[in-house]
Amino acid sequence: MLRKTPRKSFVPGAAVVAAAALAVGLTGCTGGSGTDGGAADAKGGDAATSSQAAEPGRYQTLPEACGLPARSTVRGLLPGDDQQLSADEAEKIYAGQPDVTYDTDRRVGCRWKRETTEGTRHLALDIVRVVSYDPAVSDDDRAQEIYAGKELAAEIPSDGSATPTTPPPSAKGTPEAKDGKSGKGADGADGKASGSPSSPSTGASTDPGSSTAPRVLDGLGDAAFLNDKLATADSGVHRDITVVFRTSNVVVTITYDQWSTEKANLPESQELQDKARSLAGELAESLSE
Repeated sequence: MLRKTPRKSFVPGAAVVAAAALAVGLTGCTGGSGTDGGAADAKGGDAATSSQAAEPGRYQTLPEACGLPARSTVRGLLPGDDQQLSADEAEKIYAGQPDVTYDTDRRVGCRWKRETTEGTRHLALDIVRVVSYDPAVSDDDRAQEIYAGKELAAEIPSDGSATPTTPPPSAKGTPEAKDGKSGKGADGADGKASGSPSSPSTGASTDPGSSTAPRVLDGLGDAAFLNDKLATADSGVHRDITVVFRTSNVVVTITYDQWSTEKANLPESQELQDKARSLAGELAESLSE
């Protein structure tokens, strides 16, 4: 039987504010003027500015990333080609591989991969808890700045239209077509070097009215967008779906892609986008609990 990894509970930011207020009250009663060591995430500033410090974000901890999606959700995102898996094989695939981070209360991540005769699918989850060290800037506002930077870098227009900035994925010989994937930046930004936003001939429309065009998403966290790119490489063709959303002071990045060694067999946008969007909704709901 597969065991579900326990999740860490969140500590609302309000609890931190209440604790600080209680500490101030006790200090006033005793007449002491001792030094307040504070938590590692406390905003800087002297006593005159601390009373005017912006509100901390809702989240003070992060969950264990590999255990956050439901196991059934992961199975749906990594389908097989009717191959039967042993219990050990299933556990290895669906349990995921956690990212190595220095502070799991500030950043967590997990990766999954499944290879089949129909191609390989990868799923990656990156969750960052943002803390503002500027007393005048709230954690939420700082998180929104980071989110907005990701949206700008992805060139996601508010009307859902997408203007290709590089040759289409079928054009070989370009650095974008050959590089494949690269690492992530310090804030978890997608560092993939892939082809241009998909055109109608590659299975995802750039028409602003198309439901598969790269676009801003409504009803997901406080802000969200979806990007869709198709690229070719010497090893085949792959479609990369990225969903980024912010909820309070947490920024979540989901990357989901499908590779095919048959360049004529293009991964479909609609299925991949639907699954990535569904996972994002599940994660946003879990984070809000």
